[in-house]
Amino acid sequence: MREKKETPFSFDYETVKNKALEQIITGKPLLGKGGALAPLYKSFLEAALEAELSVHLDGQTAAEPNRRNGHGSKRLLTSEGSMDLITPRDRQGSFEPDIVKKRQTILADSLEERILGLYSLGMSTRDISSHIKEIYDGDISHSMISAITDRIIPAVKLWQGRALESIYTIAWLDAMYYKVRDENNHVVTRCLYNVLGIDLEGMKHILGTYVSGCEGAKLWLTVLTDLQQRGVKDILIACIDNLTGFEEAIASIFPKTEIQSCVVHQIRNTVKYIPSKDIKEVMVDIKQVYQAVNQEVAEVHLDEFEEKWKKKYPVVVRSWRNNWHKLSTFYKYTDDIRRVIYTTNTVEGYHRQVRKVTKTKGAFTNDMALLKLVYLASNRIEEKWTSPLNNWKMVIQQLSIMFEDRMPKLC
Repeated sequence: MREKKETPFSFDYETVKNKALEQIITGKPLLGKGGALAPLYKSFLEAALEAELSVHLDGQTAAEPNRRNGHGSKRLLTSEGSMDLITPRDRQGSFEPDIVKKRQTILADSLEERILGLYSLGMSTRDISSHIKEIYDGDISHSMISAITDRIIPAVKLWQGRALESIYTIAWLDAMYYKVRDENNHVVTRCLYNVLGIDLEGMKHILGTYVSGCEGAKLWLTVLTDLQQRGVKDILIACIDNLTGFEEAIASIFPKTEIQSCVVHQIRNTVKYIPSKDIKEVMVDIKQVYQAVNQEVAEVHLDEFEEKWKKKYPVVVRSWRNNWHKLSTFYKYTDDIRRVIYTTNTVEGYHRQVRKVTKTKGAFTNDMALLKLVYLASNRIEEKWTSPLNNWKMVIQQLSIMFEDRMPKLC
């Protein structure tokens, strides 16, 4: 009996049917490596390519005759696994298929989304390549993975330049530090500036993320200018650390913004200058200052603190005195607002989540490599911010009274 000739896009229906029934009964997947319907998927793609070439040849003119020129093959990675696809060719080489393009080795958009998803979790290109090999039985190079992640660069730039709301009730401004390779391939320290804001609905948003040199008031001025250019007209309360010139930089762009310096940062700076033998006693005295019921009582305790420690630790006392106008802003407000603004814990919580993703990286290849990962991580983080801050209805009422001339009028 003559053996049935197999075409590039044929398959044995009976074999496929029997194998499919067996896999259904045993609960095995029908697609992917070893799946009964995998040959059908491959057959469909090959038939579609043959049809595309037929249409292409039908459109040729008599002056430029063209015809089929056999077949080639290439390894194609899809969301259902990898396959060796038989591809038709024409003699002139003018055939440009649409369903599987020339030099295309990854077919499914969903597979690229999965690669981006793995990348956003902090996996290295090497780990992603190994994962794809294990799950889809297909090789994908590190350069291909980098090329796929580079496709989000336009989205990153749009995200950085997106329009913002005109007013934010509270904003935290803080920085993180990373190792990045410069244009000479030297590892340098780069500063990632982050601004987190609360809108009028009490929802958290990442307002801006910027990469530059070491942290400084001049660079923060650039960040604040960008926020203004993107539509921010007012910030009621800004929470910052004790960076020199930071307060002045904010005042130059948003002159009405009230500044709250982070009490926790101030305490950490205090601890640096106190030896272990006195640390417990000093902390007891400091706690009386920042946990006082109001500013008047706090200043009484601050006077006592100064009198007790000014000779032994003048630098510490001077720091509290010089920064007191920023450290004491939160006393104007009720406990609901105080708890939110007296530290930069809110933005530091965001930083901790970002570091979970970036901690596996030694040094980023460039600034954009850092921004790509932070962008993907931030999208994941913001998806979880689905509820306003605690007691927000009470908080917004109090802010509306205290900042009556700057808040939109309620209907």
